[in-house]
Amino acid sequence: MSTLEEITQEKQRVSEALARADAQHEKLTSELSELEATERVLTRYSKGKQSRRSPSAKTPTMAARPADTSRTRGHRRTTTARPAGDKRSSPTLGDQVLALANGKTQQEIAAACRGARANHVGVVIARHKRAGRIEERGGKLYAT
Repeated sequence: MSTLEEITQEKQRVSEALARADAQHEKLTSELSELEATERVLTRYSKGKQSRRSPSAKTPTMAARPADTSRTRGHRRTTTARPAGDKRSSPTLGDQVLALANGKTQQEIAAACRGARANHVGVVIARHKRAGRIEERGGKLYAT
């Protein structure tokens, strides 16, 4: 085997390893953002005194790292920044669905969420089911 073929094979192996690392990075980034959102919801609905934030929640995530646009692949989710003291005038669709999941069907919940499209309500319900916050028994949804 010539040196050129060996170099080509090594180059292919390294690029495959890099692709796997990038895919794992994207997966972990999305899991981290979902965990942070879950933590915010849990702190919002926790009863009694406020729970302490975990050390991972105190560490800066993507904002502290320099943006390297040449390495970004795929679509990244962005959120709009809000002031720290900003209170929402109305609850989010996820909060509404979670509050309504007390023995109602998915259609009843969609009808109760005024101004929200039925497919959006379905996506929120599916997300809550995956996270274990809602369970379905006999065609009716219940918050756990």
